[in-house]
Amino acid sequence: MADRTFEVRRLPGMAAIAITCFVILYAPIVTLVVYSFNAGSSVALWEGVSLRWYQAAWENIAVQEAAIRSLVVAACAAGIGTVLATLAALGTTRTGPFPGRMTIYTLINQPLMVPEIVTAVALLIFFAMIKVATGYTGLAYLIAAHAAFCVPFAYLPIRARLEGMDLSLERAAADLYATPFATFRHITLPLMAPGIVAGAMLAFVISLDDVVITEFVKSAGQDTLPTYMLGQLRRAISPEVNAISTALLALTVLLLTAFFFLNRKRN
Repeated sequence: MADRTFEVRRLPGMAAIAITCFVILYAPIVTLVVYSFNAGSSVALWEGVSLRWYQAAWENIAVQEAAIRSLVVAACAAGIGTVLATLAALGTTRTGPFPGRMTIYTLINQPLMVPEIVTAVALLIFFAMIKVATGYTGLAYLIAAHAAFCVPFAYLPIRARLEGMDLSLERAAADLYATPFATFRHITLPLMAPGIVAGAMLAFVISLDDVVITEFVKSAGQDTLPTYMLGQLRRAISPEVNAISTALLALTVLLLTAFFFLNRKRN
């Protein structure tokens, strides 16, 4: 009897379509990486291989300050967002059914569904009121804004990890008269640690790459690396931007690779 199992790979032309899609997706990125090693000053004319623009970016004081500010904001926002996301995941997965659970899911994931520009304008108005009232214009606004949209990105892998965990160990600890805190410290927390780390890394990458909300919320002199690059592109296109973008891409790929390894299914 003929095998009638449907497989996408057997469709005619599927391989060519897949290859074309990958080329369209990754050709601009490959071009960016290649031209970051261009020896010339033109972004479109290849003049040989050189690390000239990496050295220029490394010695640029403005780039150094923006990079340090980006890392500080991303680390603080990812830390705050991950703690809040962990508490939210525990509250929505380790309790019995209760009215309004779907509403809570929706509210936590709201930043993923609302256009980023809307969130940016809302944060701009909210923080502007606080700035007028307090006179404070420091980096805390940027960290708070990034932490707000990092929560759902950290929440999703942590919640998935909790839902995939076997409850028998926690029930066994309760049967042996362990306190809820002891059960959480010695059983729940170690088992959910990979989800927490993965959520923190994902939140860090999202914060590190953000432009729209940062551009609306930041005060003068608080450029992060993405907003600094956007400012440079408005003045003149320099191959130095290619080198910075490639370094940022390498860091992002490294963190996302670690994220996928932590979230891979284990037998």
